[in-house]
Amino acid sequence: MELIKDLQIKFDTYLVSNKLSRNPINLYEPADYILSLGGKRLRPVFTLLGSVLFGGKSEKALDAAMAVEVFHNFTLIHDDIMDQAEVRRGYPTVHLKYNTNTAILSGDVMMIQAYQYLLCYDDPVLVKDMLQVFNKMAAEVCEGQQMDMDFETLETVTIGDYLEMITKKTSVLMGASFRLGAMIAGADIQDQVHIYEFAKNFGIAFQLQDDVLDTFGDGSQVGKKIGGDIVQNKKTYLYLKAMELSDNSQQDTLIQLYSSKNIGFNPENKIEQVTQIFESVNVREYTSQLIEAYKDLAISHLMACKVDENIKQQLIGFINEMIYRDH
Repeated sequence: MELIKDLQIKFDTYLVSNKLSRNPINLYEPADYILSLGGKRLRPVFTLLGSVLFGGKSEKALDAAMAVEVFHNFTLIHDDIMDQAEVRRGYPTVHLKYNTNTAILSGDVMMIQAYQYLLCYDDPVLVKDMLQVFNKMAAEVCEGQQMDMDFETLETVTIGDYLEMITKKTSVLMGASFRLGAMIAGADIQDQVHIYEFAKNFGIAFQLQDDVLDTFGDGSQVGKKIGGDIVQNKKTYLYLKAMELSDNSQQDTLIQLYSSKNIGFNPENKIEQVTQIFESVNVREYTSQLIEAYKDLAISHLMACKVDENIKQQLIGFINEMIYRDH
C-alpha cells in the first residue's frame, strides 16, 4: 500500500502546482474548485501505477494522469447538472456554487484541457496511440451517461443493460487510466489489454458498491445525500434485482414509486419505501455476490500481467479496500 500512497501524494502535489486558473477567472475558477474537493484520485493514481507496474517512471505519466483527472471532473460537473445534484464530496456542486451556464462552460474547457495534457508527450506515435484510447473512452462515457438518463423513463431495463451502462459510464475510464500509464512505460499490447480489463472489471465492482452506498450508506461519510438514485428514478442493479425477486405487490409499488412525478411527492417517503423493499428481498446480498464476481475477474487479468508479484499483491489489497469501502 505504501507505493499507492506515495503516488497519491505525488499526484496531489502535481495538481496543486498545476492549477487551471487564468483569465477569465469566472471560467477557470470553478474547474479548480471541483479539482480541489479531493476524492479518491483513483484514476490518476491508476495512470501513475500503470507506468510503474511495467517498469516506467511515475513522473513521466503525470501529464496523462492530469488529463484523466481533469476529464473525470469535467464529467462530474455535467453529470451533477443533469442529475440536479446539490452536493459533491460534501460540498456544493459547481452549478449550485456558481451557476448552471458557468458550470457547463467550465466543464467544456476542462475537456479541452484534458486533451492538451496528452499533447505534452514528445513521441508522436505514443500521442496518437494514447489519443485513440482516450477518444474511445470519452465517447463511451458519453454513451453511458445517455443510457443512464434514458433508463429513468424506460419501462423495461435489463440487468445486462445496466451493466453495459456502468461499464461505459464508469469503468472504461478506469481501464483507460491504467492503460495510458502502461503505454507510457512501453508495455506490450497483451499486457495493455490485461491491465485494461483488470481496471475495467474493478470499475464495475466499484460502481456497484457505489450504488449500494447511495442507498445504504452514511451520508456524512459518503459525502452526498443518501437515496439520490432512488429520487432520480435510476434503475440501478439494486432496483432491477429487487424487481426480479419481489412479489407482485412489491413490484407494483416499485413501479409506481419510480414512475411518480406528481407535484408535492415526498422524496424522503419514496426513499424509505423503496429501501424497505430492497431490504426485504435481500438485494444487498445479491449485489455483494456480483461485486465479488467482478473483483475475481479483475484479479484474474492482473495475475496474467508480466509484472512484479509484490506490486500485484499491493494492488489486490488496494482494490479490496476500495471495493469494500463505506464511503
